[in-house]
Order: sequence, then structure tokens, then C-alpha cells
Amino acid sequence: MTTEAAAPTASTSTAPTARTVWTRTRGIVLAAVLLLAAAVAIAAVRSTERHGQLDPRSADPNGSRAVAQLLADRGVTTRVVTTLRAARAAAGPDTTLLVAVPDRLTKGQQSELHRATAPSGGRTVLVGASGWSVGRLAPGVSADPADSLGSTLAPACALPEARRAGSADTGGVRYTTTRLDADSCYPSARLATLLRVPAASGGDTVVLGAPDILYNDRLDKRGNASLALQLLGSRPHLVWYLPSLSDTPAAADDDKSFFDLIPSGWPWATLQLFIAAVLAAFWRGRRFGPLVPERLPVAIRASETAEGRARLYRKANARDRAAAALRSAARTRLAPLVGVPVAQAHAPEALLPALSAHLPGDGQDLGPLLFGPPPGDDTALIALTDQLDALEREVRRS
Repeated sequence: MTTEAAAPTASTSTAPTARTVWTRTRGIVLAAVLLLAAAVAIAAVRSTERHGQLDPRSADPNGSRAVAQLLADRGVTTRVVTTLRAARAAAGPDTTLLVAVPDRLTKGQQSELHRATAPSGGRTVLVGASGWSVGRLAPGVSADPADSLGSTLAPACALPEARRAGSADTGGVRYTTTRLDADSCYPSARLATLLRVPAASGGDTVVLGAPDILYNDRLDKRGNASLALQLLGSRPHLVWYLPSLSDTPAAADDDKSFFDLIPSGWPWATLQLFIAAVLAAFWRGRRFGPLVPERLPVAIRASETAEGRARLYRKANARDRAAAALRSAARTRLAPLVGVPVAQAHAPEALLPALSAHLPGDGQDLGPLLFGPPPGDDTALIALTDQLDALEREVRRS
């Protein structure tokens, strides 16, 4: 009487289900969503705060509509331009040209703008020009790397506009000059935050270290309004140049390099991230003392491991690796049976003579069996397995 084969056991797969994956990762997903929402909110708030900065048409706190309106009440017309061509064309003896963000111009644009304004006989006002731009827009002037510590400063100079205005919020970029005829005002640590450099044509260039005196929400503080109106109202026409990133550079070969476009804080941030990564790697990878053995959560039979490896070999058609593993294991088991040290089990000159002497009869050529080439197909691999088993049984019986 035959018995039916036992029914297959239930699946014991440990692959995580979709519910398990969601349960484990929902905290990370929620944190990522919150961070993304916070980043979007911060970006929106900052973009709202900076909207219309130094724009004479903007009523935002950082806009300059108030000073433009006060100038209009005094008969000074204000015109906004956003291209270098329009700014160059507007330069003249009866015009004040205000450059709101000089650092946004390329080297070629800065040089071309200076060539247009220097002989015009008008006034050029540079707001917050750093070392990147001030040397080309105002030759003989250089910017100090360190900004002013204070924002409100006293005039401490003979410039009539500054003396009438008194203390003002000019603290920002600090300047030095080699021009002996320049007026250095509102010093911070003996470096000026406002410079007036006269030109041979009768005009002049005013370098202002900070834009605070032009902001709507700072115009009524101290002498800001007086200083702004005097600097910008010396001519009947005011051209307010807001450099645009879309403006075509004057010379493509004078564009900023890649490293010039990187903000000044990024190298330090990159260095800090590198140090943090090294510390994190040291923290996660530290191994002090001997390894501590851990008990496996599940006991796995050796036969299952062997079957799993065999399936991998078969899937990859790795008959050479499978044959090498079978022959190596057989040699390791045969060597002690014939008196060969295990260390020499894989040396043909040591193992083969011992096997031939141990087997009855005149022996056989065991070299191809134990050290031969890999089998060409699965049938040859199975035959090799049977021959190795037969050889081991024969050696154990003899």
C-alpha cells in the first residue's frame, strides 16, 4: 500500500508586505513631507520679503518708492532701466545714474559702464559695490573684506551733503582709495563707508557701502532721508539702473568663472559638511575590541544553505564554480583518509600518489577527476558528482 506524499507546507516567505513597508517608513515619509513644506514656506516668505528690493516702484519695506516720491516732489524725475544699453544711453551731465546691484554685472559690463559714465559729467552712485565690481566702476577704490560692525555712523568728513545729513545708516562695505581728492565719509575703524570720487569731466562717482538709506522702512531714521535726497537729487534726472540677470553681457569672454558664481559662504559650508561626514563615518564605523558574536534570530539548516547556493549556481550557469566547490570539498575529505595533511589536500603531487597507493589494484588516473577542467553541461556535472561520491566511498572501504 502506497502513501500519498505529504501536503506542501505553508509559505514561510519573509519578504515584507506593502503594509509592513508603509508601517516602517511612514515616519520618514512624514518627516520628509514636513521638511519640504517648511522649505517651501520659508522660500515663499523670503521671496515676499525681498520682492522689489531697491526698486523705486516698490512700496515694500525694502523697496525705494518713498525716496523716489520725495525726489519727484522736488522736481527730480526718476526712470527705471534694466539693461546696460539703456543705462549707457542715459548717462549725461544733468543725470544721476544709480546702479542698484553692481555685483550683478559681469566684468565686461562693468568696464563698459565706466567708459560711458566717466566722461559724461554726471553723477554715478554705486550701492553696495564689493571688491568684485568697485575697482572697475570706480578706479582707485577698493573694498575691504570685512564689513562695518555698526550700521549707524557719523559723517566725520567735509562733504557738504554728509555734514548736513548727520548720522546715517551707511554701515556696510568699507572702502579705501588712492585718490587724494576723494571725500571719505562715515568711517568705521578708519575705513569709509561712503566715498565721493570726482572725475576730470566735472562729474563724480559716489560709492555707498549699504543700501539702508534708500529703503522705505529706514528712510525716516536719523539723517537717511536727507543724505539720500542730496546724493540723488543733485541733477534734475535720476536713472535707476536695476541690473537684470537676463541682460546680455557686454563681452562673453569676460563672464564670471564658475568659482566666481559660487557664493562666498559655500566653501565654508562644504568644508563643514565634509567634516561632519568624516565624523559620522567614524561614529558609524568604529570597531573597538574583539567582535561580539550574536545569536541568529532564526536557525537555518545547512542543507537549505547548500540548496540555495546550488540554485544560484544553476541560475547563473556557473558550472565551473560548482565543480570547483565539489572537487575542493572532496579533496578536503579524502586527504585525511590517505594520510595527507589538509594543508596539502589541494596539491596534486601530494594527494594523487597517496590515493593511488591507498586504492587496491594498479590504481587509476584520478587527476582529471579531482583536478580536471570544468564540465561542459549539467549532465557532465552530475556525472562528476557521482564519480566523486563513488571515489570517496571506495577510499573509506579500503
